[in-house]
Amino acid sequence: MEIRKLTILGGRGKDGRPEPVRQVDLTMGRVVSIVGPTGCGKTTLINDIELFADDNTPTGRRILINDEPPPEDALLDPSRNPVALISQHTNFLSDLPVRTFLETHARVRGSARIDPAVRETLDFANQLTGEPLIESSAMTELSGGQTRALLIADAVVIGQSPIILLDEIENAGIHRTRALELLRRYEKIFLFVTHDPRIALLSDFRIVLRAGAMQEVIEINDEERKVADEIRKLDDLLLEFRQQIRQGRRLGLGMLEERLRALGYLA
Repeated sequence: MEIRKLTILGGRGKDGRPEPVRQVDLTMGRVVSIVGPTGCGKTTLINDIELFADDNTPTGRRILINDEPPPEDALLDPSRNPVALISQHTNFLSDLPVRTFLETHARVRGSARIDPAVRETLDFANQLTGEPLIESSAMTELSGGQTRALLIADAVVIGQSPIILLDEIENAGIHRTRALELLRRYEKIFLFVTHDPRIALLSDFRIVLRAGAMQEVIEINDEERKVADEIRKLDDLLLEFRQQIRQGRRLGLGMLEERLRALGYLA
């Protein structure tokens, strides 16, 4: 199924009133953030998308593909479902080695180039996580960050899902800027549930939720892009210090001042 557009038709919030945002159209290649306080309904929104809600969930929302209800085979056949959800809760029951897991998925998907697809997936995943994946490791041995990185790469490269839903990837040690840079190379729709300002400001726009309802859609402007660049500098500094700590090194005020001076924050 060729997907050109995903449409969210507004339903109702927790108070039963119609959502202020009545329609959101997402086209291929767009990166969108879903933001709002804890308990506002962010995860419920992506669940509605994953389930292709048709006024049959508590929110009353409807999801359209190319301005039409999704075809029946997308609802009944997992291999034809265009949506991949990478949730916060990722536990493997299989202790297959990573490579075997990926090769099996590639065969199920009918890939004609299994080995290149597996190598691309592993390379993608290893650019997202600070803990490189070893292809002989058992799936059950992976850390949370490794697991999330592998599932993202697998959905994009092997699964070739045109719609990817990612729930709070900032909590799993994923390199956020690198993830967005890599994902933008693929012509897909990406929706991030996030509390992270860096992800939100590097998206094309963000959907704001409160009280279970879509309240506003905010397009990213030039001023926010400048803010995002400054946040990137500080976040990269934190990632550097995190890596130093992982390697068992001590940090000092002199090192911090040196880095901040190099970034232009100290005279």
